[in-house]
Amino acid sequence: MAGRIRPCDKDIFFLVLQHILLHHIAQIGIVIAYIAEAESRKRKRGTAVPKYGMICRMPDQIKHLDRMIGYTDIDCISNLRMDRSTFGRLCQILRVRGGLVNGNYVTVEEQVAIFLSMLAHHKKNRVVRFDFWRSGQTISHYIHAVLEAIIRLHDIFLVKPEAVTDECTDTRWKWFKGCLGALDGTYINVTVSNSDKPRYRTRKGQISTNVLGVCDQNLNFVYVLSGWKGSANDCRILRDALNIPHGLKVPKGKYYLYDNGYANSEGFLTPFKGVRYHLREWGPNSARPQNKEELFNLRHAKARNVIERAFGIMKMRWGILRSTTFYPIKVQNRLIMATFLINNFIRKQMAVDPIEEQYDSMVQDGDVEVEPPNFIDNVETSPHWNTARDTLAKGMWQQYITSA
Repeated sequence: MAGRIRPCDKDIFFLVLQHILLHHIAQIGIVIAYIAEAESRKRKRGTAVPKYGMICRMPDQIKHLDRMIGYTDIDCISNLRMDRSTFGRLCQILRVRGGLVNGNYVTVEEQVAIFLSMLAHHKKNRVVRFDFWRSGQTISHYIHAVLEAIIRLHDIFLVKPEAVTDECTDTRWKWFKGCLGALDGTYINVTVSNSDKPRYRTRKGQISTNVLGVCDQNLNFVYVLSGWKGSANDCRILRDALNIPHGLKVPKGKYYLYDNGYANSEGFLTPFKGVRYHLREWGPNSARPQNKEELFNLRHAKARNVIERAFGIMKMRWGILRSTTFYPIKVQNRLIMATFLINNFIRKQMAVDPIEEQYDSMVQDGDVEVEPPNFIDNVETSPHWNTARDTLAKGMWQQYITSA
């Protein structure tokens, strides 16, 4: 009957099956013997490969960290935005003053490198995890640990401003005796929930936070306030900065320079309205100042430009400031604060800052107190302050026309 195997066919079938099994068993035996011999040779040479795990990955983790901070300053600056000496000092101050400690397998140096790499290049967690051979949970844990340590040391990183004195010879600042620096606001894009987007939407339609920055004459930040919605007015943010605890302090008789987005009031000097002001309006083919208001505005713009340069260098140094992140908004604001603080530390420790040089070249190519002092606590238009501005401008003009 068709489909049935005859007795002789069964014998042939089992013989073939036995031959096939014996052939494969022999091959498996050869493979097993080869593996056993290879492992035996490795053990004799002392290079036996351990099972995959933390100990197995450590050489690759150390090698990656050494490539960034162990060989050249160029690589360290490219990856972490500071040279090796500055990186070592930052790790030391975070360890001694910030409370940062070594983990079971992650040193302070690697923790800080993870954090700086994320800030400099705005890498997502999964990318940093791959680069440093760590788990995503480990990366997230140490990013928050380093962030807390840096924010804890804000009093150390922020500088104390010094007013312009009568002995000042800087052509940009010698006209503004008693000036502490300049201030302005800048927008930094953030990610918020859909219900919060209308409050964070700027007049240009971007979802951003309005960050108030105050810097001295040397591009060092004196005060930073982050967290206000993008739709908030600059004057409102400044009033908040003056009135909140540990806010911006402006001693009586001193002042900052800022633009016409604010009111000309005691402690804050603005340019004249209705008169050309911005530096691009004073190009090589433009007419010389024709009156005291134009001369004042020109010198005001040259001095106040320091805050624009400071913001530009910040956004060139830190990639996280150039695009939105996916952290909660509270963490985003703290990360913004951390970038300003580390920026001050870099400028203090590095004699030559390649980022600043690069920014300047791009612009050129494209264009002890006995008692507490009395501080200013409001921002209101002041006739007295208007008179002071007129007097200062008149003095500039008289000196200008007599020296021409």
